[in-house]
Amino acid sequence: MNGSLAGNAQLLLGLAENPPVDAVDVAVCPPFVYLGQAASGLDGCGIVLGAQNLAAFAGGAYTGEISASMLRDLGCEWVIVGHSERRGYFGESDALVVEKLRVALAAGLRPIVCVGETLAQRESGLAEQVVGAQVDALTQGLPDADAKSIVLAYEPVWAIGTGRTATPEQAQEMHVFIRQRLSAGGWLGEEVRVLYGGSVTADNASLLFGKPDIDGALVGGASLVAGNFLAICAAAARVSSGI
Repeated sequence: MNGSLAGNAQLLLGLAENPPVDAVDVAVCPPFVYLGQAASGLDGCGIVLGAQNLAAFAGGAYTGEISASMLRDLGCEWVIVGHSERRGYFGESDALVVEKLRVALAAGLRPIVCVGETLAQRESGLAEQVVGAQVDALTQGLPDADAKSIVLAYEPVWAIGTGRTATPEQAQEMHVFIRQRLSAGGWLGEEVRVLYGGSVTADNASLLFGKPDIDGALVGGASLVAGNFLAICAAAARVSSGI
């Protein structure tokens, strides 16, 4: 829940002037009210548009909700589903996340679905149990054919906006676990794109992206400054190019 018309204009200009899209896929997911501004500001630069959330309903008398078809109408290609803040602050369950995924996929949106554990859960040795249950909800609730359209993002809740970051080794270990769990549930885990999200910065991006099972990043606070976000994209491009 960041942004303003004036601030967004500067951010979008910085991204559109230097679009890092030669070697990596880049999407920007602003708040609903700024989707139109972002679509206009990014037009023609190769950076695609996404949303931060969507309703679990196709349409109707759900005042205040935003449907998948509305997002498509505004030019969205992607949508974030099940972010830890949606799960934690707004009580979104695994079942609701799966229902939102169904709605998104039916509308032709590509979901970025988030999984992750809290600090208390990690310190209690429950990280894999918690993340495993979130992954199982996907494989049990959706056909394996949907795996081709879904991107996962592992976001350790304890590393979001705190300045704390999972070490590259910790992140890699959980990404391997996620892929194994997906495969155990009938999906091809090695074919699913899995991002890392948790205080990703220009300083740690290269080390994270250098791990074989980390396919990219779901960037939070660093995306609010064009130079910082572009530096993260550049790190991903260097790794994908083998530099």
